[in-house]
Amino acid sequence: MKLASLKGGRDGRLAVVSKDLSKAALVPDIAPTLQAALDDWETMEPRLREAAERLEQDGLESFTFDEAACASPLPRAYQWADGSAYVNHVELVRKARGAEMPESFWTDPLMYQGGSDSFLGPHDDIPMESEDWGIDMEAEVAVITDDVPMGISSEGAAAHIKLLMLVNDVSLRNLIPAELAKGFGFFQSKPSSAFSPVAITPDELGEAWKDGKVHLPLRVTLNDKLMGEPNAGVDMTFNFPQLIAHAAKTRPLGAGTIIGSGTISNLDRSKGSCCLAEVRMLETIANGKPTTPFMRFGDRVRIEMLDDNGQSIFGTIDQKVVEYTPPK
Repeated sequence: MKLASLKGGRDGRLAVVSKDLSKAALVPDIAPTLQAALDDWETMEPRLREAAERLEQDGLESFTFDEAACASPLPRAYQWADGSAYVNHVELVRKARGAEMPESFWTDPLMYQGGSDSFLGPHDDIPMESEDWGIDMEAEVAVITDDVPMGISSEGAAAHIKLLMLVNDVSLRNLIPAELAKGFGFFQSKPSSAFSPVAITPDELGEAWKDGKVHLPLRVTLNDKLMGEPNAGVDMTFNFPQLIAHAAKTRPLGAGTIIGSGTISNLDRSKGSCCLAEVRMLETIANGKPTTPFMRFGDRVRIEMLDDNGQSIFGTIDQKVVEYTPPK
């Protein structure tokens, strides 16, 4: 089942979307928003599945699905917690600046709590005041949970994964060092993220969903040039159930919580990269300094995952960086 939130109101308008992303139908009689559906998922999921099946069979009044008309599936969420499950990526970043990585990073996940009150739509511009901030994309996979009890095991956490999405976790690399030096984590360096046009139930992935991971390449292009397509199921040190259990160790997670994987990264560097920071770190290791710039105004990033038949699964995150002038 594929679900989207069309723009309209703060929380969008829930729609079921066909498997081929060609058509959609609003379902206000079931739930007005995705968050409302997640709040009572046990009751809502069967009804939404029935509507999705009717849509496939042309038994539901529908319209042409337009990704540009979508907000992120959850236009705002009660919680957005992003992990860093690809530890080889963390190790690479630290190596480039001559820093050793603690052994605990291989056994205890890294995670930060991001802003969740103003997600960008999948085709919305990325507004930035300055190119000097080091504008970067981070292409990731994320899951949405229902209510997760505090202290749940990773084995138990798997049953709480209800939907999956793609993410562009926009990062401002030149603001990160000063923030982390304060010892209190990210804030200004992590502006609004964007998510894929649709969120999908895990069964949509078939055999590609196993061991709590998505075993498919994630394709990233910058200005129509391929940056990378590493496999999201390879070199993922912590799977999604482990990330959820980590987040829920000392607190329950409310329905609609989004947990991110962190930047997809493979040890096989021939697969390319999902963020410019990694590209620059590889250049630094090889040549002593980076040569690839961070994103500038007018640059366009596309993030997409295809199935074995070349069909887009989540739709495309397609965003352009634009100059932002703050109000006086």
